[in-house]
Amino acid sequence: MSTLKINLEAVLEFLTGLLNTPSPTGYTVEAIAYAEKAFKGLKIKGLKVNRTPKGALLVEWKGDSSKAPRGLTAHVDTLGLMVKEIKGSGRLKVTTLGGFPGNLVETEGVTVRTHDDRRYRGTVLLANPSVHVNENLRSTERKIDNMEIRLDVRTRSIMETKAFGIEVGDFIFLDPRVEQTDTGFIRSRHLDDKAGVAVIYGALKALKDAGLQPAQDIHILIANYEEVGHGGSAGFPANMAELLTIDMGALGDGQNGDEFSVSICAKDSTGPYHFEMTNRLRRLAMQFEIPYKMDIYPFYGSDGSAYWRAGGTGRVALIGPGIDASHGYERTHNSSLQHTAHLIAQYLLDEDVKT
Repeated sequence: MSTLKINLEAVLEFLTGLLNTPSPTGYTVEAIAYAEKAFKGLKIKGLKVNRTPKGALLVEWKGDSSKAPRGLTAHVDTLGLMVKEIKGSGRLKVTTLGGFPGNLVETEGVTVRTHDDRRYRGTVLLANPSVHVNENLRSTERKIDNMEIRLDVRTRSIMETKAFGIEVGDFIFLDPRVEQTDTGFIRSRHLDDKAGVAVIYGALKALKDAGLQPAQDIHILIANYEEVGHGGSAGFPANMAELLTIDMGALGDGQNGDEFSVSICAKDSTGPYHFEMTNRLRRLAMQFEIPYKMDIYPFYGSDGSAYWRAGGTGRVALIGPGIDASHGYERTHNSSLQHTAHLIAQYLLDEDVKT
């Protein structure tokens, strides 16, 4: 049994703040700044925290050895919307950031951010959304082309909306609606993958609190373009031996994972992950009595795959907390966060070296 302690309270505090910081793909500067401050706040001797030109966060920690550098990655960017058109009614037609069906955001509250940082509230609705006016409302397909943003400003024309500074290309933040229940659940949008960033934070804090450091040099990329497929494609050293990707465990009918364990993914839609590295994570979980579930994700890709597609030569594996209702109003449990952070920490300490 491990003597490492995961400070769950610190993980949840970090996670709640990050969830409440908007970061749709393309606008992640606030969330990156939040994570940067938090990682620096760990006050780990020798920890280097920098931003890449692309806007991602790179955290580096010198290990006991430089023989086989290891990488970790999780992404801070989330789903969102962007103004595509200002309609004649003054309402907004939108385009999606990331992949999700329209029904998962219908009636959600939003904030529209202008280029000069004016912010206005609104709601995602079907066009002509009153059941007392539109007899086809129930049968209308819930897709983004049929939806609009009803702004909470006085406007009934294109020019009136533009007078508020709103333009095509402005970012739209979906309300996260973060809630922690007394039964240990966390409900929120964007647990994918802010929960992954939080468990990396928790793992580093556990090592620091125990006076330990990684077995190998560690390079941590907090990516900012995963939801559009290229977050993990750059930012790692050429000699990195392996990359542990931290992203949500996809749950649903036919899946093996749950909200109470760490999910270890053997394969997703891009293909299988590295056999030996995946097995080593499984062995670590068994050795330290960390509840885990092996799984396969049928409609899923990660920044680990992006790294490989960009020419990365290191081994890649994928783990993460189990997240229910992905890309909608998601949910996980404290225990899944704790077990995932614990497995990451044990991986960082593991002296098994393959070059």
